[in-house]
Amino acid sequence: MGIEYDGSAFRGWQVQDEARTVQQCLEEALSRVADHPVTVHCAGRTDAGVHALEQVVHFDTQAVRRERSWVLGTNVNLPRDVRVRWVTPVAPEFHARFSAMARHYRYLILTRTTASALLRDRVAWFHYALDQGLMREAAAALVGEHDFTSFRAIGCQAKHAVRRVHYLEVGGDAELREIRVGANGFLHHMVRNIAGVLMAIGRGDRPVEWAAEVLAARDRTAGGVTAPAAGLYFLRADYPPQFVLPQVAPMSPVLGVGR
Repeated sequence: MGIEYDGSAFRGWQVQDEARTVQQCLEEALSRVADHPVTVHCAGRTDAGVHALEQVVHFDTQAVRRERSWVLGTNVNLPRDVRVRWVTPVAPEFHARFSAMARHYRYLILTRTTASALLRDRVAWFHYALDQGLMREAAAALVGEHDFTSFRAIGCQAKHAVRRVHYLEVGGDAELREIRVGANGFLHHMVRNIAGVLMAIGRGDRPVEWAAEVLAARDRTAGGVTAPAAGLYFLRADYPPQFVLPQVAPMSPVLGVGR
């Protein structure tokens, strides 16, 4: 399934005791349609307040339903801040997390003197201008395969911190900056920590070289603040072509075609 959600009112993706989570809501809705308990696995777990445009999940079931029935039936049982966009049967060897070749995120930063009433939970607010050229120059140092220990959360449970960043782009306009990043995998808080470093450089608080220095330090305490969750969006995951998923977002450069 391809899932879209507004993470503002969720404590994140993963099921937690006495907390509203995306996984819990989705499993409850799917279980009603399947008429048996369903467990879902996702491409990339998201934190509290983080959104998704096309999260990919898989689940196992013996229930026989039309694809349209899975989509409509699940959406009827979901809260308004979660929606199924598509569903398709997959081969038994498919796994939403372990079959993924790359994942992609975007981070949105509103740069104006006042916060937004309409975008309050959907962008990070930074009341200073950000120099796009400086941010782009700094971002180049983080592309490639590196040890991203300086950009992982202290409590990150990943076995190692080596990741390959395929691209790290800075765009948008003077009022709404956008950071886009794709990698073979991400560490806990990695995108938000990268955004925090680039924002400090974009404001002029740190030199362009600071991004490379933070990376080389391999020490979380050398990095900047973790940027707010509200600006972060899970865009999509890439899978080997043989799975033929009906994803909405175009495939990324990782597989050799345009995003």
